[in-house]
Amino acid sequence: MTVSLSRKAYLVLLGLILGSSAASAAAPAPLVMLISIDGLKPEAVLEASAHELKLPNLVRFMTDGVYAAGVHGVLPTLTYPSHTTIMTGVSPARHGIYANTTFDPLNKNQIGWYWYAEDIKVMTLWDAAAKAGLATANVYWPVSVAANIRYNLPQIWRTGTEDDLKLQRALATPGLEQELVKSLGRYPGGEEETVAEDEIRAKFAIRLLESKHPQFITVYLTGLDTEQHKSGPFSPESNAVLERIDTVIGSLRAAAEKAAPGQATISVISDHGFAKVDHAVNLYEAFLGAGLLTLGEDHKIASWKAMPWPAGGAAAVMLADPNDSATKAAVEALLKQLASDPTNGIDRVIGHEQIVKLGGFPDAAFFVSLKIGYELGYGFAPPLVSESKDRGMHGYLADNPEMRSSFFLVGPHVAHGKSLGDIDMRQIAPTLAQLMHVKLPDADMTALKVE
Repeated sequence: MTVSLSRKAYLVLLGLILGSSAASAAAPAPLVMLISIDGLKPEAVLEASAHELKLPNLVRFMTDGVYAAGVHGVLPTLTYPSHTTIMTGVSPARHGIYANTTFDPLNKNQIGWYWYAEDIKVMTLWDAAAKAGLATANVYWPVSVAANIRYNLPQIWRTGTEDDLKLQRALATPGLEQELVKSLGRYPGGEEETVAEDEIRAKFAIRLLESKHPQFITVYLTGLDTEQHKSGPFSPESNAVLERIDTVIGSLRAAAEKAAPGQATISVISDHGFAKVDHAVNLYEAFLGAGLLTLGEDHKIASWKAMPWPAGGAAAVMLADPNDSATKAAVEALLKQLASDPTNGIDRVIGHEQIVKLGGFPDAAFFVSLKIGYELGYGFAPPLVSESKDRGMHGYLADNPEMRSSFFLVGPHVAHGKSLGDIDMRQIAPTLAQLMHVKLPDADMTALKVE
């Protein structure tokens, strides 16, 4: 009798062990999805009704998770430097992506952008996840060409023609785009960046979740930025685009939570804010007039001593010879003269030491931040100030309230309905790393307290 009972107890215990093992094997792996809405101002969600915006999915992040009142960005407040800070937790001076476009005074690189992940000098969240053995995926995130991503649809363009699609396919994970388009149709080319393309790219992200089961996925949505440049923040057109993006966010969140029931963490961020503009300040014309650059017969730059490096609502100023004290003094005098006239639209001019302190362009002699309402012009002929081609811009110094960006986070280990107040953009990466249980040793700051 005793032997029989022991055997029964053994069989019960064995059943419990096997059942527990089966349950563990069936349990979904944790998933972190990072979604960027380029140019999303925090007040668009935090004060949605005041702006006559209907954003049920984004507003739900505020009650279901934690959120920032505003995110203090980097120098400059541009897409590529900001997205790389979000992925690394360090300032541009450390991660190496100093602007959207590379510094190219003679245009030899033909307006080349910082597309290539090899230019990033520190560990990214993709790297950290891969090192920990997690499967990663990406849809169109900036600076993602040849990144350490298992399933990668990177951002790249060159000519704006159909050949860009060939380039994009060649630089994606081999065969990935071709595999997905069989059931989803044409994948958008680089620089096809309206909300309609956001809706298509979201379908590709959802299919990656369903078919490849990544544990960390990045998704970049561009339509709001495109429309805000065209018509300005909170224009009827921009609001309509954001409401369509809200629907996209709802579908992405639902797909993530279906892919990892009870284990999905979703963060929605933006890279910078936006300001209305109506004037352009043509620093190139001023530098030409001061003899700091010269033009050839083709009206292109032939030589230069000092040159603006465009940053939207601002510009870094580079010296051909950083030790040329005479040229540096001439630039300083020119910028002081221009800034003395309030109609020229210059807000602040800061020097090299302050630029370094703010974590921006490490080799720039000066940084010129324009007044809100002004953007950088690109011509070589007068006037200095003219009507702008855009109606919205960013790139200004990050302490401008209009440049605040957004951060929202929901997940199983995240508090509900909690405001984090104002945060630093460098805190986002270590926070996501902590939630993924991966290490990001290069980060400048510690993780946010989100539980």
